[in-house]
Amino acid sequence: MPTAGTFTEDTLLDGRVKLTQPQDGYRVAIDPVLLAAAVPAQANERVFEIGAGSGAAALCLAARVAGVAIDGIEMQPDLLALAERNVRQNGVAARLRILPGDLLDPPAALREGAYDHVMANPPHLPASGSAPRDAERRLAHREGTADLADWVRFAGRMAKEGATLTFLHRFDRLDELLDLLGACAGDLRVLPLCPMAGRPAKRVLVQGRKGAPAGTARADARALHDAAGAYTPELEAVLRKGAALSLDRS
Repeated sequence: MPTAGTFTEDTLLDGRVKLTQPQDGYRVAIDPVLLAAAVPAQANERVFEIGAGSGAAALCLAARVAGVAIDGIEMQPDLLALAERNVRQNGVAARLRILPGDLLDPPAALREGAYDHVMANPPHLPASGSAPRDAERRLAHREGTADLADWVRFAGRMAKEGATLTFLHRFDRLDELLDLLGACAGDLRVLPLCPMAGRPAKRVLVQGRKGAPAGTARADARALHDAAGAYTPELEAVLRKGAALSLDRS
């Protein structure tokens, strides 16, 4: 666990989620909240998260969907310790566990093909790209030994037949992600996310269903902010109230 003074106590979803996170290095922005909001989980279903970090996405999903069970893995010991603390302080240890593990060498306790939904926010930069100097931020933002293809293949292995696989990634890597995801899932749905109406998309949510027929449907880009720079009402509902984020075709 990081020493005193190196982490902060924050909240998500208007206080419904308590989050201890590093004061410096990788800190949670809105990506994990959006990822969790896009997973169509229901009570009594099982969800798996690859690269859980300090637990933000899993905790947001647990807060939104009562009765859902979530497993995740995290390879960085400091973030794993924070995730375990966050699970305890949010009182969801009975249905949310974060295990130490690398997707290239997953924990033996995990069973492949056991999950109704798999979610992931992989490092957005390829291994050859520039990277932050901070070690935690570098691991979070730039691919290491495992590349995007490894993340997608592992997601497919953990998902049961008919399960959804939901990824949040950089928009400029959409074609690569669609090619990889199309090898194990169909009925692909694409939701580009742009900072403001009329601006180019920077992030994208992509969701497929394992074993479904091939096909891709792209929704219109969803603006995160209005003309004044405030979050749109839809995003306010997601970020503050824990509303779901639909990837339905438009």
